[in-house]
Amino acid sequence: MERVVATLEKGAQCCGWSHGGRRLAAGYDDGAVSVHDSADPSARYSARWMAHSCGVVNVVWVPPEFGEAIACICADGTLSLWEEIGQDVQAVSWKLCKLFEGTGTQVLDVQFGVSLTTLKLVAAYSDGYVKVYESLDPLELNKWQLQAEFQNVIDSVSRFGKPSCMSASIAWSPRRGESQQSSFVLGYNSDLSQFNSPKVWEFEEAHQRWVPVAELALPGDKGDRVHAVAWAPNIGRPYEVVAVATCKGIAIWHVGLNPESDGRLSAEKVALLAGHDGEVWQLDWDMSGMTLASTGGDGMVRLWQSNLNGYRPGFMQKCIMEHPCLMLIGCMVALNLC
Repeated sequence: MERVVATLEKGAQCCGWSHGGRRLAAGYDDGAVSVHDSADPSARYSARWMAHSCGVVNVVWVPPEFGEAIACICADGTLSLWEEIGQDVQAVSWKLCKLFEGTGTQVLDVQFGVSLTTLKLVAAYSDGYVKVYESLDPLELNKWQLQAEFQNVIDSVSRFGKPSCMSASIAWSPRRGESQQSSFVLGYNSDLSQFNSPKVWEFEEAHQRWVPVAELALPGDKGDRVHAVAWAPNIGRPYEVVAVATCKGIAIWHVGLNPESDGRLSAEKVALLAGHDGEVWQLDWDMSGMTLASTGGDGMVRLWQSNLNGYRPGFMQKCIMEHPCLMLIGCMVALNLC
């Protein structure tokens, strides 16, 4: 049954659900950001403020254990972090915690990850570089340090030149635990094929560095531009599941949990989902990691679910529902499978 959870004003360009799906943040072409509480869809918004002097093109929520906070990417490529303050509902406001200084390149995507009790932020830039920041104090979101900076390639980039990247997609591994290394997957939409293929990056504690441990592309597909990636929650599987959207469809990958003799993780493409007429914009898994939502330029939302009776036991995919996007604004749609 359909129900209205928020009504966005004219000029909305992007939106994102908080963890748990209780709140929705939206960014506007005039630089404003609004926050909507799904429990009260009749309200226009619970907060609205000017975050930038130009349009906001992406909003990402911080994990809830670190408070109510949002990262905003501006049309000029700047990145800022905003935190909600105030105990009284009537006196709640949002303050600027951190403005990440620009270096002449644009931030294309940003995602947060948690390693033990440490909050990390990974940002992908238009020159193909990746920056990983680490919070110095979990109670102070204005204190960050740059932990690492590298390019999204397996080999040396000296012979590849400088890429021009139009978009990027990042997904952190949802797994947490004392023995679990921090890891994320990143793919680019660029004019240099070496940067495009999604790589799984893992933090190597022994040498305090990030290393690529898997590449999610077959030899003939490594140049395909990546539009979206999503890492599924793992509830008891002996492998990880990652979805990757390119011009050829949505590929489902199984990634091994334990490194092989060369230190790399095994990666196997087990399905290719076709159905969207045009580019896929976003992917999102439900909390069980069994249902995948996708949306794209054809204006449709599709739900995909594993079929235990398929030709490959455990992961034959089929589309179980498709529906016109009920909240499409330009190239914006928010997926919420919480």
